[in-house]
Amino acid sequence: MPLLSVIQSLAVLLALNGASPIGPDPSPASPFARIDGDMLVPSRLYHGLGKPIPMVLSLRGTTEIPEDGFQLVLLDGEGRVLDSASGLEPGPLDLGREMPVTLDLERAARVQVIADGLPVGTPVVVEPLRGRRPVRTVRDTRPDGRTRYTRIFAFGDDLLDPTREADVKRLEAMRESPDWEEGEELVLSGFRTYVDRDVVMESDFGEIRIDLAPESAPNTAWNFRFLAEQGFYEDTLVHRVVHMDSSGRRFVIQGGDPSGTGDGGPGYDLPMEESDLPHDLGVISMARADHPDSAGSQWFICLSREGTARLDGQYCAFGWASRGAEPIARLADVEIGDASSGRPVHPPRIALMRLVPAEPLVPGIPRSSSRIDEWWVHPTSDAPPERRPR
Repeated sequence: MPLLSVIQSLAVLLALNGASPIGPDPSPASPFARIDGDMLVPSRLYHGLGKPIPMVLSLRGTTEIPEDGFQLVLLDGEGRVLDSASGLEPGPLDLGREMPVTLDLERAARVQVIADGLPVGTPVVVEPLRGRRPVRTVRDTRPDGRTRYTRIFAFGDDLLDPTREADVKRLEAMRESPDWEEGEELVLSGFRTYVDRDVVMESDFGEIRIDLAPESAPNTAWNFRFLAEQGFYEDTLVHRVVHMDSSGRRFVIQGGDPSGTGDGGPGYDLPMEESDLPHDLGVISMARADHPDSAGSQWFICLSREGTARLDGQYCAFGWASRGAEPIARLADVEIGDASSGRPVHPPRIALMRLVPAEPLVPGIPRSSSRIDEWWVHPTSDAPPERRPR
């Protein structure tokens, strides 16, 4: 038997038994570590241009090969099918060869395994590695009429609010200036691939499950996942709670600072990403200082669309809570000791964060449909009070 055939046969046997034919099993901290249900696993995290995107398809989570083989579908965040491959057997494969559309992705997408018409196993995220457009800012005044801050008004040549006449004129003037920065061409440098994971926050009031959105903010979502996986958020506080803003609209709960002061972080700053995920109930976003590129580890969860819509474009939203409406409501309802800073009398604790397999994706269903969309209220009983004997 030719050597190549022997190698291919060995790879198939290893895949059928859930083992990777490429090197030893990854450690649990690895972004492509296998657990039951990970049917498709990338062989590495990063892939250069013009290089294969090797993955291994195995029988984890199922017991037999479908009569017509497995199918792979490439899905965007809205659940649209971008590409597909059918009749696949367990073993190694090159994703770029099986689904060429992968090589032309503009934003992150997910690969889902389909068996007998049903999605099975954890999706795999495929992120194109691209730069960002210049962030255009201006010094402005907040609605209180006193506080000055740096407002983002455009990314590249695109205004956040094209109806804002002052910003239209401002961008036109900047283009005519000799100091105008066009920005670097957004060159594709390669791909990052990993098995999709959700993040579970274990709070004093229960668990909150976060679905990450790399299709909206790939590096921010990856940073949060990495910090959560590596124990950065263990035993941290929800140090800021603003249940209602000055207009009586639910606002945010904030945590992610190991120092508990509101000024701490991971020791580095994240570049601001151009997220198109609207701030809404349950959406998680990155807190930061005044400079757009000053986020690091601090996060906040939105408590309403009405209160947080003004944060769109100014802060980087990167996921949403799919479970945990009650813990979020209870965290927002703690007693506040300092109204000016939102510091609770007894700041609630995040005991730890852990990664769990993301749910299989059903083609045609947007991922955001999993977001909690109703404010939790304490259940009340309509039953009449119990009669007691006299």
